[in-house]
Parts: sequence; C-alpha cells; structure tokens
Amino acid sequence: MGTLYIIQDDAFIGKTDERLNVKAKNQMLQDVPLIKVDGIVVLGRATISPAAIAELLERKIPLTFLSKTGEYLGKLEPEFTKNIFVRSAQWKAAGESEQAVHLVRGFVRGKLKVIASLDKTNAINSLRGLEGAGSGAYFSVFQQLIRTENFSFRVRHRPATDPVNSLLNFGYTLLSHDVQSAVNIVGFDPYLGYLHCQHYGRPGLALDLMEEFRPLVVDAMVLSAINLRMLTLNDFTTEPLSQVVRLSQDGRREFLKLYEKKKQSEFKHPVLGRKCTYQEAFEIQARLLAKYLMGEIEKYPPLVLK
Repeated sequence: MGTLYIIQDDAFIGKTDERLNVKAKNQMLQDVPLIKVDGIVVLGRATISPAAIAELLERKIPLTFLSKTGEYLGKLEPEFTKNIFVRSAQWKAAGESEQAVHLVRGFVRGKLKVIASLDKTNAINSLRGLEGAGSGAYFSVFQQLIRTENFSFRVRHRPATDPVNSLLNFGYTLLSHDVQSAVNIVGFDPYLGYLHCQHYGRPGLALDLMEEFRPLVVDAMVLSAINLRMLTLNDFTTEPLSQVVRLSQDGRREFLKLYEKKKQSEFKHPVLGRKCTYQEAFEIQARLLAKYLMGEIEKYPPLVLK
C-alpha cells in the first residue's frame, strides 16, 4: 500500500490487532494491515488513538499532518537513528568543502540532467546560480509539454493562482516530506543542507536530495494527470479574495492516488542494477549520500535515468 492518505475531517484512526482502521460517522473507510503501511498523511482534521500512535512509533512509521489545503503542519516520527557518525560526517563537510561542492554539483545534475559548465564551477554560490538559471529555462518551456488546451502554464510561483502551479506545489509538498523521512531513517540532520542555504526550520538536506526527484516523480505525474485528463478544471476551486487556486476534495483524492501510484512504480536503478520503486529510491539515494560522506564510495551518484 505504501502511504495511507486521510482527507476526511471527521475521520478516526484506530488500531485493532495488527491493522489500522479509519472510520467516519460509524462507517469503516479503510482497514489495512500495518505491515503494508510506510507512512500516514492527514490532510485537515482527524483523530488518532494513543494505541495507534504508539504502534506507529514502534514500527517507525511517520505520521505527517498537512492543512486541508496542503500546507505542512508537522510530523510525528521516531527519534533520529543512533548513528552519530553519519551526522558527524555531514557536519564536517559543511561550507565550501570539496565534498560539499561535489554534492551540490551532483544534486543539480540529478535535477537538470545536463549542464556542461557544472564540472568547471567550484563555488557553491555559482552552482546555485546555474541551478536557478537551469530551472528557469526548464519551466520556460514547461507549457510545451502540456497537450490539452484547458491548462496553461507561464511561470512558477507560490501560492498558486493557476491549476498547474497548484498541482506542482501540492506534489512538491508531499515529495519533500517523503524524502525527509528517508533522510531521517538514514540518520542525517535534515536541516543541514549543501545546495539550499541554511534557514531556521528549513530541512535543507531533504530539499537538496529532493531535487533529483522533482522531474522524475512530481513533474512527470502532473503532466500525465493533465495530458491524460485524469484531472480537469472541475477539480479545482479559486479563493474569492486571494485568487489562490486549490484542488477540490475530490481532486485531492484523485491526486493522492496518482502520486502514490507513481511512488510505487518501478524502474531499474542505474547504480544498484536492479528494479526498485521511487519510494525505495528515496532511501537508496540517502544511503548513497551517507556512504559518500563516510568515505565508503569515491563519488555520490545522483539519480539520472535515461
């Protein structure tokens, strides 16, 4: 199953033996074995029993809370792993170290696949500039990938005032917290990144690692949803004052199904040489990052698919 998404406000999440039960108005909405659950995401208001919380913590299953409109509120998950050596290596590489430059170059290459001048640039701020310029060029032609007349895209922005940005924003929110969970499992400090500047409360390393997965997971899924008409303009609402565009409840439900399906789709990992899901790849890339920082491998291999 992967991640369990709960979008009904009056839902109650409970536990019976080895299963999670989600009920609302005395009706069973979902009844799933805990062994099949990798995470739970609550959008809006839902109640969860103490027994269910204890079971999630024991099984190391993260519980994420988002607002009804998709903004991140917080997360309940087990404490950091006890591998202090990973965090020590992570902090040692902070700044303009050779390792940090190598990683930033890898994150950017993973996101944008090919930028010829990456290998000639050794300053992190310059690499950030290349990433910004590359992202701008990428989104300047994003409209050309949309095959339906009903959707149009001009420029990336938050909050979203058009359906395409609404989908991208929501997808990136979900992706960032999936990647942060993988970073936490491996034992990193999620707030110390290399590509993303340090800001209070911003999980820089999770955002760094997420860059490789933006086009592969969210962008690809959003384009498929639009071009195959799995989502239509009827799935969106517009706030009357702010003009912010959001998915309707039915639209969110469909989007979450598509996102989960994309996460569970398989591909051949170019480094491991075997099939894995994108959900598994989040942790695989985090572990490759740890191996590089610990000196177990010579280079960090960003996820680049042909």
